[in-house]
Amino acid sequence: MDRAAKRELVTTLNTVLKDTGLVVVAHYAGMTVAQLTDYRQRVKEAGGKVKVAKNRLAKLAVKDTSYETISDLFKGQTIIAYSEDPIAAAKASVTYAKGNDKLVILGGAMGDTVPDANAVKALAELPSLDELRATLIGLLNAPATKIARTIKEPGAQLARVIHAKAAQGEAA
Repeated sequence: MDRAAKRELVTTLNTVLKDTGLVVVAHYAGMTVAQLTDYRQRVKEAGGKVKVAKNRLAKLAVKDTSYETISDLFKGQTIIAYSEDPIAAAKASVTYAKGNDKLVILGGAMGDTVPDANAVKALAELPSLDELRATLIGLLNAPATKIARTIKEPGAQLARVIHAKAAQGEAA
């Protein structure tokens, strides 16, 4: 990799990290190419991306971003997973790490906060943004549904009473 390519990689990664909600840093020593490809695919399906970069270049890329505090994590064979959704990259990484012991999550960054490996795992257990939206919409819809049911119920009760009296009159 020549200097121009390295410079471009650092600039691109720096720009991407400025617009990212979460960064997860992990060791990937011993993983095969097929396993790395599978990991990349799972993170991509979750809405994130994975980048393998030399530690020195990754440290340069996180400069002047809110993720500058994670530069200490770049030791050994490290891989970076990131996503705009603060949960997506963490969920995909933790799920993959459960099935593959060669992917070891070191920690991450979310804005100015630097969660350790356990905090990233706890973050992965949270519901996604879409799940939270669906729950919120359900909570907002529930009172309206109850009101409609309450308003409709007296008329339905009256109709059942009239139907029961009519059935008694036909039977007699």
